Amino acid sequence: MNENDSEKVFILLSDEYEPTFNPEEADLILINTCSVRKKPQHKVYSEVGRYKELKNKKKELILGIMGCVAQQEGEKLIHKLPYVDLVLGTQGFYFIKEALKILKKERKPVVITELKPNFKPPLIVSENYSFPIKKVSAFVTIMQGCDNFCSYCIVPYLRGREISRPPEDILKEIETLVKTGVREVILLGQNVNSYGKKDKNLPDFTELLRMISEIEGLWRIRFTTSHPKDLSDKLIKEIAENPKVCKHLHLPLQAGSNNILKKMNRKYTKEDYLAKVEKLRNLSPEIALTTDIIVGFPGETEEDFEETIKMLENVRYHEIFSFKYSDRPFTLAEKLSDKIPEEVKEKRLKMVHEVQERITREIYQSYVGKEVEVLVEGPSKKSSNFLMGRTTTNVVVNFSSPRLDLKGALVKVLIEEAGKHSLKGRYLETLKS
Repeated sequence: MNENDSEKVFILLSDEYEPTFNPEEADLILINTCSVRKKPQHKVYSEVGRYKELKNKKKELILGIMGCVAQQEGEKLIHKLPYVDLVLGTQGFYFIKEALKILKKERKPVVITELKPNFKPPLIVSENYSFPIKKVSAFVTIMQGCDNFCSYCIVPYLRGREISRPPEDILKEIETLVKTGVREVILLGQNVNSYGKKDKNLPDFTELLRMISEIEGLWRIRFTTSHPKDLSDKLIKEIAENPKVCKHLHLPLQAGSNNILKKMNRKYTKEDYLAKVEKLRNLSPEIALTTDIIVGFPGETEEDFEETIKMLENVRYHEIFSFKYSDRPFTLAEKLSDKIPEEVKEKRLKMVHEVQERITREIYQSYVGKEVEVLVEGPSKKSSNFLMGRTTTNVVVNFSSPRLDLKGALVKVLIEEAGKHSLKGRYLETLKS
């Protein structure tokens, strides 16, 4: 989502600025920030500090912080980092042009962190603007904010309550992207499954997927993130039957213990979760599941942790994103007293990694000898005569090819080798270009 927000800022500023990869050349540096855990929040200060000397040398340089840390800290950032000119929150970045005008006129820092409950993200598209690197796959935000208030999560406090974008804006944005060569979109939201639920005039998420799939020239649709409690039978059926919807679902589990899930306020049990996994695999046997895991949530016992390991073995995810629990401001979990020692969290995270690495290795090995469809994203970093793309199950494939001009094409590849995080194969034929 942060990446997509950064792209919107590129488009908003495209009539006045052009991107540079060299900070020394920049007239404006904006740092987009994340506050979902402590580590990325702490990285913000070191990242901003890197530009302090540059700012001292080049007085006219404008330095700004946007995103979740900007929303969380607001005016405090100006006091801590007096050389910062702009602080734009999760809605504030949409007003970047106005903020720059105020800054140039009043010559003092500008802070915009108001969260309006009725805020409607504007449609930001430009057929004339192209990003520095031509895209085959693009992010499209369909909603922002969250109403779930999981006890560990800061998102509702920094991105506000759920707001769904009008479908006509979403369709217009995707149609514009397709004209620039985009063949796959990744729909974004804190909980895409609840798209449209708060507004009777909007379609639900399944209906939105059908509308998007009618766009000519668009070959693949992905989406993230899905909350398990809102994964309906209707959506499960759509994933199975709609040929444009990729056979990959990111379905955050967070923990395998009902005790911990309740304390997290996740609103489902492990039995509910497993029932949905069974329905998914009954209708889409090839579907790849990925997930998020938090270890060391306050009060997590060894027995609770063992339940998480059992879920990994039971569900057999393609990949997982796993983290140690960290306190976040404003959240209920921050106030819990039974915190887990750091060394215990480290040990549990290491065990999660070891179990999942074995499972991923076994799953990737099962692809060897199979023919798969790959959407080519560009040259491979592995070798100069290799291309790289992804399967519908979101697995990275590096493959040899007699032609290296296939970026944006859908090709058939024979998988010959399984790596730790990717597959290796050879080109067979072009299916679409």
